[in-house]
Amino acid sequence: MRPIEPLVLETLPSGRLSIPGAPPACRAGLVERARLHWYADTGGDPAARLADFLTGHGLPVADLARAAAADDHRPGAVCGAAVLISAAAGARITGAAAAAPTPAPAVPDLVAVIYAHPPHPVPPPDPRPPATPPRADGTPVAGRRRVGPWRVGPWRDSWTTDQHAAAVERARAAIGRGDVYQVNLVGHAHAAHTGDPVPALTRLAGLPGARYGGVLTGPGWAVGCASPETLVTVDGTRLTTRPIKGTRPATTAGRRDLLASAKERAEHVMIVDLERNDLARVAATGSVRVDDLYTIRRWCDLWQAESTVTARLADGAGLTDLLRAVCPGGSVTGAPKLAALTQIADLEPVGRGPAMGAFGWIGAGRLDLGLTIRTAAAADDRLHLWAGGGITWGSDPDAEVAEAAAKAAPLRAALAGPTPPPTGRGNQPIALRS
Repeated sequence: MRPIEPLVLETLPSGRLSIPGAPPACRAGLVERARLHWYADTGGDPAARLADFLTGHGLPVADLARAAAADDHRPGAVCGAAVLISAAAGARITGAAAAAPTPAPAVPDLVAVIYAHPPHPVPPPDPRPPATPPRADGTPVAGRRRVGPWRVGPWRDSWTTDQHAAAVERARAAIGRGDVYQVNLVGHAHAAHTGDPVPALTRLAGLPGARYGGVLTGPGWAVGCASPETLVTVDGTRLTTRPIKGTRPATTAGRRDLLASAKERAEHVMIVDLERNDLARVAATGSVRVDDLYTIRRWCDLWQAESTVTARLADGAGLTDLLRAVCPGGSVTGAPKLAALTQIADLEPVGRGPAMGAFGWIGAGRLDLGLTIRTAAAADDRLHLWAGGGITWGSDPDAEVAEAAAKAAPLRAALAGPTPPPTGRGNQPIALRS
């Protein structure tokens, strides 16, 4: 167990942060003012801890509907905070049973980085690595960046394909007993690496379709996200979530099959209903609506089905209320949420780490958090990534194993090295719009 520690304040290396949701006009000039690191094994409520930290630094999150009036972009003012919430923190927020330990314990379960406008104009950041001052005797010292070529060793999965398929069957058995309606199963893989992981994670964050593409770093760890999925946004009093469920190869036949699949539609609609219920917990009565249902979008070389659910934020709802309503995201748990989380804790041998949590920006009057699917982490000279899918009574174990592998493949390719540009128009990726 870690001792309970005070808030960790440190400098974030320049050029290593790209958080969606931050005001575009502000991003280039923001400077870090403070940060919070919290680990699940220290105890406490991460939602309350985050709200207290943000409030203490001038972000009014106790009543999100009234926060827009405090939006301030003058020199020296706080603009907002970059936020990362792990799967374990999300489960803690909703009161779920503890799952398997994270394979990347160096990565905090909650990160919040306060960014402010500088008191005076600042020049653009130097893209080169920062110089390291010499020792007192004039001899040089090694810089903080890793040296040597980037290499990724062989990937090792935390369960075999047979074990994954057996877990799908066990989830189906739980559904057959009536314990749960749907369970999202997530697998983990890890690989040794040499060299600086940040450029590789930046490539991952730039994958086509990444609404929430960004990299966040800390001492001894880095997280890259290429998620296309919106967990929740708050714009004034408008709440939005965009659950994604249903995957096929990005071919004409794959799109046709996804549109026609009764199993995928049933799985998708179940999660849309769950998200409607989640938003209703912090929404004005009667304001929840489904604006789009089962729209086909593209992420890398996959088609995925997405819906848009909106609502009007209830008066007096604060950040802690919102996080307790939506965390963890329904599309990475299943339904009912607590019952699904109990199954996940029993079925998954490895924790989800920073994946299947939340990643984005919280500012005055503007909150934008993505669900950390398509996410990788670097810690202790190892890369970690996670991928999975929703299990229903109609799931085929072999198909579920193949779907998880298809979701992980673009992440592994991006981490391995630069991808040659496409040679034909038919290979051009389609980017999702924010």
